Amino acid sequence: MISVAERVVVAFSGAGSGTGPLSWGQQDIWQAMVRQRSWLPNGAWGPLPAGTTVDDVADRLRYLMSRFPTARTRLRFDAAGRPEQVVHDTGETTLEIVDAGAADPAEVAEALRLQYQDADYDFVTEWPVRMAAVRHGGALTHLVVVMCHLITDGFGSQVLLDELDTRPDTPIPDLQPLEQARWQASPAGQRQNSLALRHWDGILRAMPPRRFPESADKRQPRHWRGEFTSYALAPALRTVTERTGVGSAPALLAVFAIALARVTGVNPVVVRPMVNNRFRPGLDRVVCMLAQYGLCMLDVAGASFAEALDRARRSALTTYKHAYYDPARLDELIARVVAERGDDLELPCYFNDRRGEPTGAVPEPARLRAALSRGEFRWTTQQDVPFEPLIVHVDDVPGDAVRAILFMDTHVVSPGDGEALLRGLEAVAVEAALDPSAPTGV
Repeated sequence: MISVAERVVVAFSGAGSGTGPLSWGQQDIWQAMVRQRSWLPNGAWGPLPAGTTVDDVADRLRYLMSRFPTARTRLRFDAAGRPEQVVHDTGETTLEIVDAGAADPAEVAEALRLQYQDADYDFVTEWPVRMAAVRHGGALTHLVVVMCHLITDGFGSQVLLDELDTRPDTPIPDLQPLEQARWQASPAGQRQNSLALRHWDGILRAMPPRRFPESADKRQPRHWRGEFTSYALAPALRTVTERTGVGSAPALLAVFAIALARVTGVNPVVVRPMVNNRFRPGLDRVVCMLAQYGLCMLDVAGASFAEALDRARRSALTTYKHAYYDPARLDELIARVVAERGDDLELPCYFNDRRGEPTGAVPEPARLRAALSRGEFRWTTQQDVPFEPLIVHVDDVPGDAVRAILFMDTHVVSPGDGEALLRGLEAVAVEAALDPSAPTGV
């Protein structure tokens, strides 16, 4: 346990206060928190510029809390345990100062991040931001920030970080979560929800009931996290998009679907891709939890890579359009379809492409093949606290590399199949890059 040397009270005030139901994006992440028994904190730390003072860091925290209504949002619960959001206009929070002593301040910052993330969080009484500065030799060296996922998704985090650096004083977007919830309850919002659920209904009735073979290697602890760093995936995708004209996001979706079909033997493949929803009017710069998982069914059997890529391109457009919906009504729809079909439906395969826009030159084939040997896989976590049954995040990392992170239940997907899926993601991309006319092998 890291001890705190100093606590600085930071007062804040901002616009947009009120109370109301959760928006669809907030409901979605709340359901994930309940399933995973976690407040799903997002944490990071980094160096501070030389000469940074405690007042500088306090001002940074004050701006964050004042600028973004979701940072001033707590929850309250009715008698049935259903949450509502409460956005405050004023309040006080605490900035913590930690002395590193003789320890490496970067190591102290990482330890503090983990301590913040591992500590319980009270949705009713706590503010959803925890911030601290590490001090070494009398100077502040590192900043640590941990936020509850109810504040924002990854795309909103970029807006938050940009504005923390530039400190604009322009008005924030009108469609904050309280206003989003009001629109979602309106006739226009309900039409959007009805169209989305019609899309889901068609796939739910047509999809294979089982998506995974029986796990042959059920472990205890049963929930595992692994990561695969690939130096071939990013250049392979650039080659694919250059040759086919298919965008990078649907191209990766197709590659993932083919890799999953190869591992599971199940086709068509049904995937729940994360959709940022920021292409919708008025929502591109809102710092909030807006992303929701869509539903996409892809037939990748008996096709060439080029045909599978084109199918993914066309299917992705429909999927993105219908990934904005009421999670409670979706749950009702799934229960109704399951009852009518008379069998259970597995919907545990989530896919979250968090990469930026691809850059760089298209590599020579020999260089692409050589990059295959550099891939590195490792298991990082085994725990009893549940993850989703299967979720894969894909991120850019330095060095023209991509990191695929896998969260899985070994009672659903065996460790061997989990590793094969991530390695297969790279292999499929390289195969498609070298010969788009080749069959998918599914």
